[in-house]
Amino acid sequence: MRPLVVVGDALLDVDVEGTATRLSPEAPVPVVDVEGEWVRAGGAGLAATLLATHAGGDVRLVTALGDDDTGRELAALLARDVEVLRLPLAGGTVRKTRIRASGQSVTRLDTGDGRATHGPLPERVRHTLRDAGAVLVSDYGRGLTAHPHVRRLLTEAARRVPVVWDPHPHGAAPVSGVTLATPNEREAHSVTDPQLGPAEAARAVRRRWRCHAAAVTLGARGAALAVPDGTALAVGVPDGATLTGRQLDTCGAGDRFAGAALTALAAGADVVDAVTSAVEAASRFVAAGGATALSTKDTHRDGELPLPPGEAAPVFAFAESVRRRGGRLVATGGCFDLLHTGHVSLLRHARSLGDALVVCLNSDESVRRLKGPGRPVVTASDRARLLAELSSVDAVVVFEESSPSAVLERLRPDVWVKGGDYAGGELPEAEVVRRHGGEVVLVPVVEGYSTTRLLSGTSR
Repeated sequence: MRPLVVVGDALLDVDVEGTATRLSPEAPVPVVDVEGEWVRAGGAGLAATLLATHAGGDVRLVTALGDDDTGRELAALLARDVEVLRLPLAGGTVRKTRIRASGQSVTRLDTGDGRATHGPLPERVRHTLRDAGAVLVSDYGRGLTAHPHVRRLLTEAARRVPVVWDPHPHGAAPVSGVTLATPNEREAHSVTDPQLGPAEAARAVRRRWRCHAAAVTLGARGAALAVPDGTALAVGVPDGATLTGRQLDTCGAGDRFAGAALTALAAGADVVDAVTSAVEAASRFVAAGGATALSTKDTHRDGELPLPPGEAAPVFAFAESVRRRGGRLVATGGCFDLLHTGHVSLLRHARSLGDALVVCLNSDESVRRLKGPGRPVVTASDRARLLAELSSVDAVVVFEESSPSAVLERLRPDVWVKGGDYAGGELPEAEVVRRHGGEVVLVPVVEGYSTTRLLSGTSR
């Protein structure tokens, strides 16, 4: 399979989290008592990370990084998920630090003046862009999209494969012929008449940039899409894809939108279906905590031992992000070997009890201990992928033990859900859940459905 390639400006995002209960005596500003710092790849780095997380496969990022502490920290974060093709940066790598109190941003501190240099491209970069199965341009105004050799290769790519261009007011205009441009409303108005409505702005953007289609993203209102025949249509947010009554962090929504559109286009979808799926994906991304769900704790500053790379670490960071924004975290667990109607009913019921649902999934060895040598039928990695594709599931963590007690010690859900068939006795993990202030809820099961009965041919 040919790689999905992201081209753009990567930066480091830092969230300094704490509480503010008093004003400073020197000035009428809040004093933030810091509880921890969280870091993640930002800009094109976030776009590439999201693409790797949701699309999988070979994802490569062409970006410029400085030879400084921020650049090295960012490169290490990116290397967990994507292959980084590094270009030189003149100046310091950009770091954006949000100071947040009780989940609300107080201020943001930006450092780093780096801009991509315009020297010759390494052969590896040229080959990657020529071999790409699809390309996402994630412009954050740091000069990479103005690189003449990069622009020539992107122009060539647009003639062969889907190219989605997520622009920036300080960046270069998209090359001619891209499949889809995805400016937000402010970005669209910066290159058209600010008095235009969303549909008219989408048409004007499409004409100005000579792209096949243009989608003006509108946040909670969805998107306005101008298609190749010149008509425009509104793409709304589907029911159930957002949270209401909570302050939501929209950081990264545009990156998720652009990546979801690219994934759909690369799979053969037309532009209307691609934008429709992108609106839903971005809405669910924000509802699940936004970019903060991908953050990891900066352990260099507080002396804690780092979490093992990959696998469980992002899930625990996601759980913490739900708590930081005041959300209600629900968890459930099991083998989920051969997904069936009973599983889907349980998961939907569990998700309805809170704002995010994490599934604790028995590993292959754990399933064998519980079910016997013939199980599981489906490997843990495939079971996790299937669960993650369900709209009711926000994250999946695999555990090796026979009981999920150890993982629940770290997850600390507000609600632990199991099927009503466990009503005959106390769950071994119930004590862990309650000790952390959570509750245990048993939900009715759908009679006649189980993996064992499916395998025996007796399930209806």
